[in-house]
Amino acid sequence: MRRGNLVLSYQLTSLSRKSDPIYICLSVTLADCPCIMFRAAVRLSVSGARSLTRPQLGLTAPLAQRCYAHGGKLESDEEFDARWVTYFNKADIDAWELRKGMNTLIGYDLVPEPKILEAALRACRRLNDLASAIRILEAVKDKSGPHKKIYPYLIQELRPTLDELGISTPEELGMD
Repeated sequence: MRRGNLVLSYQLTSLSRKSDPIYICLSVTLADCPCIMFRAAVRLSVSGARSLTRPQLGLTAPLAQRCYAHGGKLESDEEFDARWVTYFNKADIDAWELRKGMNTLIGYDLVPEPKILEAALRACRRLNDLASAIRILEAVKDKSGPHKKIYPYLIQELRPTLDELGISTPEELGMD
């Protein structure tokens, strides 16, 4: 075993100023210690020296705040229905707007009223898009979920419109 002093020098950057380095000198005396103990002593002293340069964090203000409501006026059910009926009754609606509107409407946590569905089915007829009309009926059936009375009620309310437009229900087409 050899005896002597070994000086280790580490350069750490300060957390307060990135440009100013901090030099820490560690002095270790090599006595009768094996290499494993020496490595352990150096590792612990380096981690201890690094912790000295960290500033202590105090209480800080929150960086972000979530606002779940924008504070606007709440829309009544009648206004909601009127907005969607107006959307689907646009004379210049195209197929993309029809699909986007239905996708948005189905994304809400509700089953659309029959008057909204009637306007959407009439938009499908104006666009000559039978596939979208049947998809709307399928989506409404799926949206009704386990409530067995909602879908038959909607079909009952939409039956005159379906007959007028010549649209068959998914059940009539055998798409159960």
